[in-house]
Amino acid sequence: MSGVQNPLSVEVTLPRDDVALITVEGYLDIDTATELQHHLANQLHHGRRRFLLDLSAVPFMDSSGMNIVLRGYQETRRTAGSLHVVAPTPAVRRVLDLTGVSLTVPTSETVEEALALVDTLQEEQERERQQEEQGVRGDA
Repeated sequence: MSGVQNPLSVEVTLPRDDVALITVEGYLDIDTATELQHHLANQLHHGRRRFLLDLSAVPFMDSSGMNIVLRGYQETRRTAGSLHVVAPTPAVRRVLDLTGVSLTVPTSETVEEALALVDTLQEEQERERQQEEQGVRGDA
């Protein structure tokens, strides 16, 4: 039997200049998770900080895939960005729910819903940044 029975397909599109939509198709597991990790790292390298991770065509995800989602989320948060999971299949949603990842990483049913969340989060981050700047100026 071949080691890669269920290859992963990853497509990156830009619904807006500031947002990368990463559409994943196939099994997201120990054999394929590094491919998704490479795509995320490449987009970060090119300056993108806001990601929509469409998992609507992922019938199975193990802990390797979950770890990539979590690491991507943490990395984008460190750079004042965001990562949102879009339309996870029932099996993937179950993994996200059972592990508590869905409590941390925002999940939306549609790209449009996720884009609205991106805007809301971006506004909150901008307000926090302005408050920090005002606090620093007030201390000087």
